[in-house]
Amino acid sequence: MKTIYLECAMGAAGDMLMSALSELLTPAAREEFFHTMNHLGLPGVQVKRLEAESCGIRGVRVEVTVRGQEEHSEDVDLRGEAEHAHAHAHPHDHAHAHTHEEHSHARHAHHHHASMDEIRALVQGMPVCEPVRQDVLAVYGLIAEAEAHAHGCPVEQIHFHEVGTLDAVADVTGVCLLMQMLAPQQVLASPVHAGSGHVRCAHGVLPVPAPATAWLLQGIPWYGGSVQGELCTPTGAALLKRFVTKFGPMPPLRAEAIGYGMGTKQFGAANCVRAFLGQADGEVLPRIVQLSCNLDDMTGEAVGFCTRVLLEAGALDVFTAPIQMKKDRPAVLLTCLCRTGQADEMAGLLLRHTTTLGVRRTLCERYVLEREAVTVETEYGPVRAKRARGWGIDRIKAEYDDAARIAREQGLTLDQVRRAVERAEKR
Repeated sequence: MKTIYLECAMGAAGDMLMSALSELLTPAAREEFFHTMNHLGLPGVQVKRLEAESCGIRGVRVEVTVRGQEEHSEDVDLRGEAEHAHAHAHPHDHAHAHTHEEHSHARHAHHHHASMDEIRALVQGMPVCEPVRQDVLAVYGLIAEAEAHAHGCPVEQIHFHEVGTLDAVADVTGVCLLMQMLAPQQVLASPVHAGSGHVRCAHGVLPVPAPATAWLLQGIPWYGGSVQGELCTPTGAALLKRFVTKFGPMPPLRAEAIGYGMGTKQFGAANCVRAFLGQADGEVLPRIVQLSCNLDDMTGEAVGFCTRVLLEAGALDVFTAPIQMKKDRPAVLLTCLCRTGQADEMAGLLLRHTTTLGVRRTLCERYVLEREAVTVETEYGPVRAKRARGWGIDRIKAEYDDAARIAREQGLTLDQVRRAVERAEKR
């Protein structure tokens, strides 16, 4: 089974995860990844691959700058806090709740603060495939929900610091794109080292893990350890929550590639996330959750709205089927497939957006083909496609968005574009 294992002995941050995962790609795929990242349409954002070292260990650091500026956090020694009261490091948290008066504060006077609606518009405008876009929105939604919980306000009142926003969107998009390109059948991780001590944020000095991070780490095994400093960020925690299916020791794994994603801080131990890509032994099948409910008092439009909400939140699939209920009432069976870590969130959305009084949950194991995102050069131009292999099967299918665009632009049918992709692969 194609498996990614993430070793989080020194925590997890978005840039460290992106750095480690990018090293699992082939050189050609890595070049394509960085080209995509530097053409996302994020204003002023530049993404670079840098060689890095920690405790004598060589690795890679993916640097994300916004108009030449890089986001950093500042760990705090409370014993010397008075001496550093006027330090001007970038604030730790990417989000905060504010009133109109806070906009006029000198510290925020030269910064724009983006709302969640603006973030959604930003992500919707990025030239990535729909599954990546859905993953980005779902991860960023988790971050916003965590910040809203920490500040005790609705998500709609959360606003994001401009530099931190673009930095976080780039980190999240990078990891989501890499997961799509690497297409693992399962993602596993070690328990997460969160660090200890205190960190400076936009509101002052907070304990480690910061409240938003602690909220996101619910349900995930983590520990404080002896390292003084913030090791796990909200972005890192949200990405782990989104993609990791199980936390624990590494299973027997025939590693094919290893990536070291280095952090910027220096500690007594090598500051990195280590990622392994390989084949896991055993017959353990990946698991998903199937949520379903019967609906006999909703319109088709209302059911369709709920379906779109679930898909936008990151459901793997949502579908309906006609059923007959008691007293001969025609009804709809609404089913949502999601990752195990998403089940509570998806069940809550079903209860909120439908009239059902209960949601059934079934844990399923599934057989899946290994998937790989590729770009195929055809006589009509480059087309993104998905290759599927395993169980004696090897096939390729053009991504609908690319196929539809080329068909419209060149007056072709979808089948002509799809056949062109298949012909190009056989050459």
